[in-house]
Amino acid sequence: MNNDDFLSLEEHSEPAGQGADETILEETNPGSGQPRFSVFAGLQSVFIVAFLIASLFTLFTPNNLFSGETLERIFQAWQANPTTVAPLLVNNSTPETARIGIVAGHWQNDSGAVCDDGLTEEQVNLQIATLVQQKLIAEGYAVDLLSEFDERLSQYKAMVLISIHADTCEYISNEATGFKVSAAIHSFYPEKANRLVVCMADRYQAITGLKYRPNSTTPDMTSYHAFDEIHTETTAAIIETGFLNLDRQILTENPDLIAQGIVNGLICYIRNENVTLPTPLP
Repeated sequence: MNNDDFLSLEEHSEPAGQGADETILEETNPGSGQPRFSVFAGLQSVFIVAFLIASLFTLFTPNNLFSGETLERIFQAWQANPTTVAPLLVNNSTPETARIGIVAGHWQNDSGAVCDDGLTEEQVNLQIATLVQQKLIAEGYAVDLLSEFDERLSQYKAMVLISIHADTCEYISNEATGFKVSAAIHSFYPEKANRLVVCMADRYQAITGLKYRPNSTTPDMTSYHAFDEIHTETTAAIIETGFLNLDRQILTENPDLIAQGIVNGLICYIRNENVTLPTPLP
C-alpha cells in the first residue's frame, strides 16, 4: 500500500467505537483491494433466487411443464417487459368443421311438388328445416340454414349437411308412404356417408313411425347437386321426409316431430351413437 492509499483509507475510516450497530461493513481485504463479503448482500441474493425458483414452480404446473409454447410466450413477454408474463391466449371461435348445414329443399328456387290446394313442397321443407335449425342451436351447435342453390354451398365445410325434401303430392298407390335417405353415390368418405344414412334412418323411423324405404332412392337423390359443390370433408345426405299425399298429415300438422327425427339422426352421427338398422347398399 503506498502513502496515497494509506491517507485515503485514513480519511474515510470512522473513529473507534462508531459504526458498531451498522449491518453492512465493507472493508478492504489486506493485499487484495477487493470488498469483503457483505452479509446483507448475500441474504438479498438468497431471497431473490428463492423467489425466482418459487415463481418457476408456480408457473410450470404438470400440464404445461416443458411446454415450448409457454416458454416462447414468457421469452417474448420478458423481451418487452422483464416484469410481465404474457397471458395465455384462448381461441373461442367456432371452426368451420364444427358447423352443421341444413338445406331447405327448393327454398328460394322453385316450389317443388305442388298439391291441388296450393300447398308446396318448398313451404313444408322450409318449416321443417327451420325447426331443425332451432333445435340444433338449442343443443349448442352452430347451424346454417341454406337455400337450394345457396352460394355458401360452394366448398362448404361442416361436420355434416342434410338436405330436407318431401315426396310427390300425387296419389301413386297405397304403398306410396314413408321416407327415404341417401348419400352421394360416390362419396369421398363412403363409410361416413353410410354411417350418416343409417343414423338418419334409424332415429327418424323411431320418432315418426314412418316406414323406411331404402330401396326406392332415385338418381335425383344419389346425384344431388349439392354433393358435388360442398367440400369433400363434409359428410352429407338428402332425406325425403314423406309423401305429401299419404303422409301429409304428419308433415304439415306435426312438423316438430319430423324435425326432431332429423335432429336425432344428426346427433346420432355426430356423437357416434349405436344404431340398429343395417347399412343400406347403393
